[in-house]
Amino acid sequence: MKKLLDLANQYKMLISYCFFGAVTTAVNLLVYYVCTEKLGIPSDPSVVIAWILAVLAAFFTNKPFVFHSHNWSAKVLFPEMAEFFGCRIGTGLLELILMHILVVRLLLPSMWMKLLVNIIVIILNYVGSKLWVFRKKG
Repeated sequence: MKKLLDLANQYKMLISYCFFGAVTTAVNLLVYYVCTEKLGIPSDPSVVIAWILAVLAAFFTNKPFVFHSHNWSAKVLFPEMAEFFGCRIGTGLLELILMHILVVRLLLPSMWMKLLVNIIVIILNYVGSKLWVFRKKG
């Protein structure tokens, strides 16, 4: 049991990121589903709408719970947000391009492709957040 606790403690950040990544992915998939299946919005704009809401959810969970950045002063918050959104814009564009190719051009199943693309994006977002946005400064 102690080995398991030590292992969990060693990978606490990654475990937290996976949990909140799942929450963010659920937001992304749910919003995409509602937009495409219930509201009849085409795939490309639905990806953008889902991305915006998922990135907001990700920032406000990742900052305190994953990367333990608890300073909410404007001096810290706004630069972190700018870096976070900057990083996510890159992966958001990748998601949009991949979804357009897979769903609009190749006519593959929309929700399955959304899930597959999100796995790739989650990995890239973790690396960007850990190495750039919430890195220990100084």
